[in-house]
Amino acid sequence: MPDAGTVDWKHALRVSALLAVPTGIISNMLGLFGAFLIAFAAILVVLRYMRNRQPAWITVGAGARIGLVTGLLCGWSLLAVKGLDLFANRFWLHQGKVLDDQWVAQADQQATMMISLGYDVQRIAAQHASMLTPDGQAGWMVAIQLVFAAVLLPFAVAGGAIGARLVVRVRRSSL
Repeated sequence: MPDAGTVDWKHALRVSALLAVPTGIISNMLGLFGAFLIAFAAILVVLRYMRNRQPAWITVGAGARIGLVTGLLCGWSLLAVKGLDLFANRFWLHQGKVLDDQWVAQADQQATMMISLGYDVQRIAAQHASMLTPDGQAGWMVAIQLVFAAVLLPFAVAGGAIGARLVVRVRRSSL
């Protein structure tokens, strides 16, 4: 008989991919509200994973691990969609000038804010110049998206842990 803390990863990955990929795509459009959608998806993944499982309980740690995998899959699909979106806007829809103007305005605003806070002006000027190069712009965009995806992970882990607690409560009440 398997331990409740052991996860059947073949089944868990199947269930997680089924819900995580569409959730990552949809959460891309919702911004930070997508974090709650990802947490809800992790809860659903754990509930779906535990359907018809014996023994009828799961540890919170196992639920959190399933939630982590769900969050990683959501983050990867979110990054893929965001990259496709930026590529499509720049090259297929010919919105490169608009994107570049927005980026320059954002970089200028950040430099002005840092100068007003008293940071070293030479360092700010060097960072500002590097942000305006094509490589710097691409690197910063990737870094921003990676940070956003990393911020979503704790929500998925918490959702998985909550899902495990819900399974225990549902199973106890049905006995």
